[in-house]
Amino acid sequence: MSILTPSGSAFRSVSTLLGKGIHRAARISARNPIEMIVAMLILASFSYFALLNLAKTSDIFSGTTTSLQPAFAYRAGDAVNFTQRDEKDIKSLSPSDAVKVQLKQIVIEDPNTSKRSGGVLKRKVLEAVYQFQDIVEHQILVPDGPPATKQYSFDSDLCYKQNNQCFRHSPLDVWNNDLLAIQADKDLTGTVKRDFEANAHQFKLGEDEKKIEALVLSYAFNATGNIRPQLAEQWAEKVATLPPGALISQSSADDQQQNTFVWLYIIARNVVYRIRELISDADNIDIIVILGGYIMMITTFVSLYTNMRAMGSKYTLATAVIASGFFSFMLALLTVHYLGVDVYPVVLAEAIPFLVVTIGFERPYKLTKRVLQTSEQTSISKQNVHETVIRAVDAVALSVARECSMEIFVLALGAKSGIDGLREFCLLSAILLAYDFIIMFTWYTAVLALKLELRRIKEINSTNDVAGGVKTGTAQTGNTNPVHIRRTVLKAFQSEKQASHSKTGENVDGPIIGRVKLLMIVGFLVMHFLELCTFPSSTASPRVDISDPAVSTVLNALFAQHKQSAKSLLPLVVEVSSPLKFHVVDHSYYVLPEFLEKPLNYMFSSYSDYIQDPVISKWLCLALVVSLFLNTYLFNVAKQPKQLVEHQAKEKKTIVSENIAPFIELSDKQKISVTNVVPTKVEGPSVPSSPVVRHEAHRHHRRASILHSKVIRPIEECQVILKNPEEGPNSVSDEEVVQLCQAGKIAPYALEKVLQDFERAVKVRRSLISRASMTKTLEASALPVEHYDYSKVMGACCENVIGYMPIPVGVAGPMIIDGESIHIPMATTEGCLVASAARGCKAINAGGGATTVLTADGMTRGPCVEFPNITQAAECKRWVEEYGRQEVMDAFNSTSRFARLRKLKVTLAGKLVFIRFSTTTGDAMGMNMISKGSEKALACIAERFPDMQIISLSGNYCTDKKPAAINWIDGRGKSVVAEAIIPGEVVEKTLKTTVAALVELNISKNLVGSAMAGSVGGFNAHAANILTAVYIATGQDPAQNVESSNCITLMKAVNNGTDLHISCTMPSVEVGTIGGGTILPPQQSMLDMLGVRGPHPEEPGKNAQRLARIICASVMAGELSLCAALAAGHLVRAHMAHNRAAPGAAATTAPVVTPAPTPVSGANITAAPSSQNFECLLKK
Repeated sequence: MSILTPSGSAFRSVSTLLGKGIHRAARISARNPIEMIVAMLILASFSYFALLNLAKTSDIFSGTTTSLQPAFAYRAGDAVNFTQRDEKDIKSLSPSDAVKVQLKQIVIEDPNTSKRSGGVLKRKVLEAVYQFQDIVEHQILVPDGPPATKQYSFDSDLCYKQNNQCFRHSPLDVWNNDLLAIQADKDLTGTVKRDFEANAHQFKLGEDEKKIEALVLSYAFNATGNIRPQLAEQWAEKVATLPPGALISQSSADDQQQNTFVWLYIIARNVVYRIRELISDADNIDIIVILGGYIMMITTFVSLYTNMRAMGSKYTLATAVIASGFFSFMLALLTVHYLGVDVYPVVLAEAIPFLVVTIGFERPYKLTKRVLQTSEQTSISKQNVHETVIRAVDAVALSVARECSMEIFVLALGAKSGIDGLREFCLLSAILLAYDFIIMFTWYTAVLALKLELRRIKEINSTNDVAGGVKTGTAQTGNTNPVHIRRTVLKAFQSEKQASHSKTGENVDGPIIGRVKLLMIVGFLVMHFLELCTFPSSTASPRVDISDPAVSTVLNALFAQHKQSAKSLLPLVVEVSSPLKFHVVDHSYYVLPEFLEKPLNYMFSSYSDYIQDPVISKWLCLALVVSLFLNTYLFNVAKQPKQLVEHQAKEKKTIVSENIAPFIELSDKQKISVTNVVPTKVEGPSVPSSPVVRHEAHRHHRRASILHSKVIRPIEECQVILKNPEEGPNSVSDEEVVQLCQAGKIAPYALEKVLQDFERAVKVRRSLISRASMTKTLEASALPVEHYDYSKVMGACCENVIGYMPIPVGVAGPMIIDGESIHIPMATTEGCLVASAARGCKAINAGGGATTVLTADGMTRGPCVEFPNITQAAECKRWVEEYGRQEVMDAFNSTSRFARLRKLKVTLAGKLVFIRFSTTTGDAMGMNMISKGSEKALACIAERFPDMQIISLSGNYCTDKKPAAINWIDGRGKSVVAEAIIPGEVVEKTLKTTVAALVELNISKNLVGSAMAGSVGGFNAHAANILTAVYIATGQDPAQNVESSNCITLMKAVNNGTDLHISCTMPSVEVGTIGGGTILPPQQSMLDMLGVRGPHPEEPGKNAQRLARIICASVMAGELSLCAALAAGHLVRAHMAHNRAAPGAAATTAPVVTPAPTPVSGANITAAPSSQNFECLLKK
């Protein structure tokens, strides 16, 4: 099990992640069906046009069966004929081994040769060839580039030359390439026949050998080197894409704008010719297999429409399924093309029926059936349609994903096989499956949601039209019978085998179908691997036949010219490319009658002109966008008719339970405050009354499932609903969840995980604990619950959460600290504390502000280890402090980017050894970081001392959250010192005392008094007061105020006794600006106000150090104010005035709004105090 557990866990995590992704995609599609449908149609349109442009330049529209690959002809000096060689052999020859030439031929045909008496040999055709020849020889320049790029033409640079004459053969050579001679020739056919044998390679005769059906132009290119062959290919590509004129290239037929219908006719005709040629060349077994595949494909389409019709959709859903498959097919073809894999049209034509049969439409049909079955459980007019669709998607998503993953995996193996034809087919199928899976849970889900919404609107409108509230046949009273509802719900949990006997009577995709399809794919691949069949693998495309007279004659002429060159001793290598085919355009031929074709062509050309206009095109796009939004708006309005909205606004439901207090769901107009909730009194026997659960923010969770119910459902039924992925926690009420917790079915600590809603879990736990307590007051108490981000709390700050505790936050200052004006946030419930600190800030600002220094930075952890005897313990102490110090530090530092071990202190207590690690931890407080490092360091020590036993990772030698002299002496966290000089005049006017009195009080109270009490680090007035208030406001650990409050306050008269010097030394301030409570948004806002939130971007640790400086300066302000109050005798009177005030009076007193203090430069910096805040401290 230990071997299988990780993989099973990984599979579950992947399944969960995939399920969440499908759920999110389906939710977006179901909520915005029109937008999703339009977006997919736009994407499909772009894919269609991209594929159309690719298809127009492919050989699928040409008359040849397949595109011919170049042939390589080789002939040495003493050889009689050319021989064909492999491409690899030719590529290995260097320019010094052979003369390389490229031969490119252009074939000019007339599609209507059978209708002409003379074939292609017409004066207009020859004139067109003359103009065409001039263009390709002189006007086509390569390569393309900026104007400064040098360009080359065939006649001047690219051709194979001998005696400065390019090698070119043309049918116009009969007339010496003279246009006037062609025009003056009265008998073109007779001229050709007079010397036909010498020029036969330039003319192709028809089958009857009476008509010339094609003209052949031959061009030889110098292919020596690496650049020339590339230029020749660019030249051929430019020729193939010439704009149509009297001649049109088959690969650029898409650019012909003069007669669109002729172009379409040529395409259709060539496709028919291709099918005929394929059938004539194929074996009988291949014809039978392909024909059977097409029959099965047609049967699959018919079956899809039949099954969808049986479920109540005549044409729309079946057409949508086919459209989604077509979209997937287009996207898959486009993806395969961009991956650089060529899918030949022949292979594609053979593979399409098997793609349709193999992939099929079972998955969309399965989803459709589940959606319609789910929608029939209740009246569709009372359903939330997108939730219905999402529940159905969740029910089938994982099984469909599992089937698709298996099929894609098997097809991927086939794509890796490397078998020609099989590789392309499997890759295309795998990508098509992936796109089909995505589109099914996006576009097709949106179609289903739109279909249900239209049904819902239709039913609502028909119901509203019936007088007296009579319901239609789909909403009979029998359907509201609880027994019928329960039976319907239980049907949703039946197995696939049971569900197959549904009322539709159609076969459902059970597991057997998925297994059969998977076996079909595996068997298909095995047959190809074992070469048991020839379909759909395609042999390599044939090469150009060099024995063809049109080629061999030109090759011999080339060799003859080569023999006259200076390199005649070298062999001649000729790469014969596939011929470029051009058609003669016949403008006199019309597919449609002329009186129809002319206006249609005019309309299409006008539309093309208008759509390209920059202004009109933008207006059309704007109109389409406006139309989309209007349709969406009208659709949303139609989903909620006025009568239904008014009815729902007035509707109010009450759920009654015998054992649980009544549950009341209030209307939208009623608002409940947690401070006004009163427990409901239940009349009857002496049964403890339970307060009413009022969770207004989560009424939508209960409304979907219990709106039509009058009682709390049994525990068993609630358990089934909770575990059902179609319904889940949103389908059970809070009272039912409380009931499950009380029965021990749900652990209270796991409510967040079960309900998947943090705030709802807090409210349910609050109700549960309240009812189990003695006083039963928590549920209706004033402890707030709502409007809090519990996601930040869970797993980080608190467990078993029942609410949050608001604490007032005041602000003292601003105070000048190290030259910066800072407002100090303080969270406290002690009256006068913020006001006292504010008075201290005012006095310190009057003296120019506070100055702080950081003397040390190092969080500590002190683990305890034990040895068998004191000798080994002492040896360990010496090794750690001396020889092994660097090794221990390296091990410690390897655990974090920020933790750096600075000091090691080791002490013994018998056999026990205590090691105190002191570490810088960046901007984090660092307890977890240093604990991890301590574990690593102890492991390093244990390698040296195997007898060592770790007693505790924390041996109280740190020391954390406890008073200890070691923190006071050696420091812990940040060690900070703050000082300020207070002018004597400010002491008298603001603090109402004298410098001498303050110095005497500080010595007697803070120094002598604390020493008499045996205090450790408590040589201060109330440092913990200020520090803890700032800690709570900024998200620090309040328990660490024990050691962080270590402080010694010193006061001394300076400047001849006129001014007061005050300082506070705090050696163990433990703070951080990341982690812990600093992740909570309110606390983060206070850190933002101080400018120390998060890690420092440049110097790790600087933000936490600055926060420690601010706290130390704030403590000094509080010390100064309190000591002044004690010296003047104001403390008792101030607290009696503020903290003993009558509640009624305090409630009715209007607060005094005081503007924030504004610091002034120089020694006269003051803060305007509020009369209310400072009244207790200033009046005598």
